[in-house]
Amino acid sequence: MTVFEGRFTDAGGLRIAVVVARFNDLVTGKLLSGCLDCLSRHGIDVADTSNQLDLAWVPGSFEIPLLAKRLASSGRYDVVITLGAVIRGDTPHFDVVVSEVSKGVAAVARESGVPVIFGVLTTDTLQQALERAGIKSNLGWNYGLQALEMGSLMRSVPA
Repeated sequence: MTVFEGRFTDAGGLRIAVVVARFNDLVTGKLLSGCLDCLSRHGIDVADTSNQLDLAWVPGSFEIPLLAKRLASSGRYDVVITLGAVIRGDTPHFDVVVSEVSKGVAAVARESGVPVIFGVLTTDTLQQALERAGIKSNLGWNYGLQALEMGSLMRSVPA
């Protein structure tokens, strides 16, 4: 029996793209900071001059799947990380955005064969989002780890 597992120590050669939503940037900026900290501590060059990491900003979470698809389809990246925050309001807008973003990100991964990490927070309040972006813990770190693990895993599984 062959067992395939991703490793966090084999990340040195990975090419990673991060797509970040500007809307709710108080939250997404913190997620990005946690994500970059994780990647850096695991050997990914996160400097402005990095050849391993590219960062793209989109207006809001709804736009994430389109750019994630462009990046994943380019053949340049081993993994794409998506970061956003959708916070429930008084209208059904939340449900529409969350549904489309989650379906869109999943479709990108399936269609491209490139792992796309779903780092879009979906919360009822700003307080909940801030707690997940650094007050209690920073899920951006977790999304970075998931990217490293999936990038490593995909390299180890024969096509």
